[in-house]
Amino acid sequence: MPDYPEDLKYSVDHEWVRQGNELTVRVGVTAYATEQLGDIVYVSLPAVGDSVDSGDACGELESTKSVSDVLSPVAGTVSAINPLLEGSPETVNGDPYGDGWLFELEIDKDTDLDDLLDADAYAESVAS
Repeated sequence: MPDYPEDLKYSVDHEWVRQGNELTVRVGVTAYATEQLGDIVYVSLPAVGDSVDSGDACGELESTKSVSDVLSPVAGTVSAINPLLEGSPETVNGDPYGDGWLFELEIDKDTDLDDLLDADAYAESVAS
C-alpha cells in the first residue's frame, strides 16, 4: 500500500488537497487513483475563473484503461491550472503529490478542510 502524505487532506473520491496560503488550496489525485487508472495519456482541467462545488465533476483523466472524472474535493474558484500537464499528462502518474497536481482553488474563508479525510483515514478507506 502506498504512503499518503500526512500534510494533505483526502476525499473518498481519491483527490487530495494541500493548503497553500489561508484561502488557496492545490488539488491533485492520489497515488492509489493513478494505480487504478493506469498510464494517464490526457488531462482535461477546469478553466481559471470557473466556480466549482464540492463533489462537482470539473475535469477528466484519460488513461489507457478508461476515462475518469476529477471531482472537486471542496468548493471554490479555479485560480490556476497545472500548465505542465498539457504536454506531459504522465506527470500525474510519476509525481501525483508534486509536479502532477491538477489545479488550485481560491476557497471561502469558512471552508473547513477538516471535513475531508486525514492520511490514516484515507489509507483505511482504500484498504477496505
